[in-house]
Amino acid sequence: MVKPIYVLGGPNLNLLGTREPDIYGRDTLEDIHDRLKAKSGDTPVEARQTNSEGELVTWIQEASREASAVILNAGAYTHTSIALHDALRACQVPVVEVHLSNPAAREDFRHVNYVAPAVNASIAGLGAYGYELALMAALKLSGT
Repeated sequence: MVKPIYVLGGPNLNLLGTREPDIYGRDTLEDIHDRLKAKSGDTPVEARQTNSEGELVTWIQEASREASAVILNAGAYTHTSIALHDALRACQVPVVEVHLSNPAAREDFRHVNYVAPAVNASIAGLGAYGYELALMAALKLSGT
């Protein structure tokens, strides 16, 4: 049985489509998840979103056992969470970080990234299409 790719989203991603569409686009998180499921072939996609840091950490720990790879948009936790960094360092499957916008081109506080040093690859600034590229990378990195 093929293990799923976990697509994990952090705080405020449930507001996609309505929250600052000039920055994050008009696609909803459900739109993005539906496209990934349609493009993943025989590999299942397990898509989840939470506004809770602890829940995101728990899901990463679960993914280490149950998933073939992780696509992660940690949202604002990218810039604040050492707990998330530590969970990612312990994760035993490939992780691809994705951001809709380009944090490096935004406010100074978004230039700090605790996720990037603990993942296999990062994709930023390509809007919802970045998730599709992250899926291709996750499939390649996991060998599925």
